[in-house]
Amino acid sequence: MKVDLLIENANIITLDANSTRANVVASYKGRIVGLWTKDEFNHIKDSLVFEKGIHEVDLNGATLIPGFIDTHNHLLIYALNKSQVDCSPTYNKSITDIISKLKDFANVQADSSWILGFGYDDTMLLENRHPTKEDLDKVSTDRPIFIRHISNHLAVANSKALEIAKLDASIKDPDGGHFGRDALNNLNGVLYEPAAMDLVFNSIPTPTTEEVIDLIRLAAQDYLAQGITTNTDAGVGLTLGSIEYGIHIEALKVQAHPMRMRLMIMNDMLLEGGIFEQYDAQQLHQKILQDSNGMAKLDSAKLFQDGSIQGLTGALRQPYYNDANLYGDLIFPQSTLNDYVLDFHNRGFRIATHGNGDRSIGSILEAYQYALDISPRDDHRHRIEHVQTATSEDLEFMKKYEIAASFFINHVYYWGDRHKNIFLGPERAERMNPLKEADDLDLLYTLHSDCPITPISPLFSIWAAVNRITRDGHVLGDAQKIDVESALKSMTIYGAQLNFDEQELGSIEIGKLADFAVLDQDPTAVDPMTIKDINILATIINGEIVFESKKLALSK
Repeated sequence: MKVDLLIENANIITLDANSTRANVVASYKGRIVGLWTKDEFNHIKDSLVFEKGIHEVDLNGATLIPGFIDTHNHLLIYALNKSQVDCSPTYNKSITDIISKLKDFANVQADSSWILGFGYDDTMLLENRHPTKEDLDKVSTDRPIFIRHISNHLAVANSKALEIAKLDASIKDPDGGHFGRDALNNLNGVLYEPAAMDLVFNSIPTPTTEEVIDLIRLAAQDYLAQGITTNTDAGVGLTLGSIEYGIHIEALKVQAHPMRMRLMIMNDMLLEGGIFEQYDAQQLHQKILQDSNGMAKLDSAKLFQDGSIQGLTGALRQPYYNDANLYGDLIFPQSTLNDYVLDFHNRGFRIATHGNGDRSIGSILEAYQYALDISPRDDHRHRIEHVQTATSEDLEFMKKYEIAASFFINHVYYWGDRHKNIFLGPERAERMNPLKEADDLDLLYTLHSDCPITPISPLFSIWAAVNRITRDGHVLGDAQKIDVESALKSMTIYGAQLNFDEQELGSIEIGKLADFAVLDQDPTAVDPMTIKDINILATIINGEIVFESKKLALSK
């Protein structure tokens, strides 16, 4: 047995079907070739053939798990944020704070370029409202300003930005979005959903590929530091359009990062006029594999069917708790969504559709049922993204049609209190992200961060699923908690299953790829409330250490 990586003295949580534990693992050319307890290894180690330059690692009792798989986030958007103003609640308690931050940026970068920001949250500002164009005009009336809401489903533009985009009070609301207006029907600068946001965003100069790749290089280090080895960009084309595909491919070619990428391709890139309109799923998958030298694969065709609950654009069956007349919006008429889903389904695509509100989830399920009843297909693994407010009936329907769920569990911590008190009310908020019901149904599900909507951290998502603690310290939905091992699997082996990668990734087994995360504590052995505080000591992809904490030098 040839070995070029040997990891010893480890607490190995394999997460295989038998919950096997081990102490030593060996790999060769990126694949696991041996897995032993300490005693087993002592009996066979003399038979191993150690390659010249073998990498030996002594974990001194640290925990080794499969590398984390985040099945829904936005690496490219997170990277772009690196060059923008952080308007998030972490640093801004009021609109005045946001204005101050934007002014500081304008003074440092004193030119005529656009001022961009991200992450403001109206529900956590002292004013308890969205900034308006009048607020942003206090920063500048000469330079265009555009800042995104934390949900990425809303934005605010100043007067100059609206002028450049040629938008005024005469503009009609687009399908799938709308404009904020004052008492006189004038635009107040708030833009709801991409249909409205893009009418301003499309006027912003596009950064060069080299500039974006440099930002991806920085952003990816944050992902690696959290133990992520396989990563899904959940909307290629969402921000910069079709050029995002080439940016992702070039980033992998120049080795800006080593993560295995899974790409959700936005639906407009697959429709008439899109760069992939002529491709079926297999053709596009092969193209992605070839273009990326095997480091990226096709995940799915991506659709949106509503917005965000905290943005009041998530589509609910019953009205919002704070407004009996408000139900939120569906993006597509049902017949249009049905046609899109059937087209992608017949072309062999797995389909991933964003659905937060239960009315949106029901609409997505209707479209999936429509396609599957017309053209039955085994093991399609169509999926719903976020699944915030799925009912028991929705989950049972998903199980019947083998539709998977990727839950945005971090919502419980970051917005749970406000969903309970403002948006959904106590009863619906208790059932947000109904993980235990999904687990009991043996539904295929994963957890995700939706970064940059919330920070990238699998351990935090696992902590949130196990404890369901809100920002204010309350337990929200005790009956929907899942156990630690299930939560770990939801970001490892379940993620691999969702990605059609279960034969290669997701557990530590002989023959699988050598992708690991090293933790300083065992998540199954600590107080569950401390899981989010466990440190990542190293990240290993393809048998190579790609991140190593400064706190501990692991190599012999």
